[in-house]
Amino acid sequence: MNTTRIEGTVAPGFEFVRDEFAAFAQETDGQTGSQLAAYDRGRLVVDLWTGDGTEGDTLTGVHSVTKGATSLVMALLVQDGLIDLDLPVARYWPEFGQAGKAAITVREVMTHHSGVIGIPGGFTVEELVDERLVADRLAAEAPLWRPGTAHGYAAFTVGALLNAVVSRATGQTVQEVYSERVREPYGLDFHLGLPEALEPRYRPIRPWTATPEQEAAFAAHSPNPDGIAGMGYNLGRRGFTPQTVMTFPNARNVRAAGPASAGGVASARGIAKLYAAMIGEIDGRAPLLTSETLAEFTSVHATGTNLVTGDGSPFALGFEAKGLIHPFLSARAFGHTGSAGSDGIADPLHGIAIGYTRSLAAFAFDAPERARFAAAIASAAGPEGKES
Repeated sequence: MNTTRIEGTVAPGFEFVRDEFAAFAQETDGQTGSQLAAYDRGRLVVDLWTGDGTEGDTLTGVHSVTKGATSLVMALLVQDGLIDLDLPVARYWPEFGQAGKAAITVREVMTHHSGVIGIPGGFTVEELVDERLVADRLAAEAPLWRPGTAHGYAAFTVGALLNAVVSRATGQTVQEVYSERVREPYGLDFHLGLPEALEPRYRPIRPWTATPEQEAAFAAHSPNPDGIAGMGYNLGRRGFTPQTVMTFPNARNVRAAGPASAGGVASARGIAKLYAAMIGEIDGRAPLLTSETLAEFTSVHATGTNLVTGDGSPFALGFEAKGLIHPFLSARAFGHTGSAGSDGIADPLHGIAIGYTRSLAAFAFDAPERARFAAAIASAAGPEGKES
């Protein structure tokens, strides 16, 4: 049995992308269960997959790539004038204003500047599924740092905070707005709440494989559960471990609810089309976001040391600032990675949108092939995009 089979298609001029994808599959013996898709100026130009049990329409958990869909919902509501980024969260959700949080703005929550990222002991998987419970618990917490002075990644909780704002501003949840305005009109295979009927297409996330020495080194550098990094990653004393992080979407209740921080389920096609729809015309529809909204949401908001990740993770507004992460992309490039290795990217200046999934979690949450594939796609597309 050939475990390094490569299936799918690429448009003329994108053959090098297939070569890079095939080389990675060969290097990993086809074990990652990967999909790669890309749009160039609204045209699907890359649609590849590899690995036993993985097809082009396979769905898998995409962890924090979910935050890209949630940030799009926020962008649409800001664009509609229903949410003001610079108003205090407490104007929409008064209960949030306690414990020194009265002045924290929606923008500060979206850019991880709020200092409200978790609770001592962490949340269980069952609790994270109930975003109202998470929001209520966080509303009672004091910030872990002075809001606005630093940023720290709220891996499992930022979506619950934003959902509380959205529900009070619109009467709908993030998931409902997303389904009604984005997923259904575009027929996206990117779900915040996976219907039971689609369960047969779901491929579970498999925990990473590592040597005992690698595991020991990783454990030695793992954060204290009661520290800022531990709370940001929800690594509490209640059974939430790195293995739980990886396999979070494998629980049916997680997939069914689609928590707005990390509960999304998608294919690479779905991720790529989501980002393509944000920046350009797709299926005869105008871009979801205006140039003014794109300018706001792609501007860099957070640089310097991230108090949770410990590195220089730069953020735009809700999205990662991909142009600072990948120098081969433009200054306006944006998107979001997921902890198992998935990724979503859009470069509005160059007209490209990329989706990537893998069902075998990358060791230590590091999947370097993401940059390799994105660079190949950007190079093939060129600064002005290929002609249709």
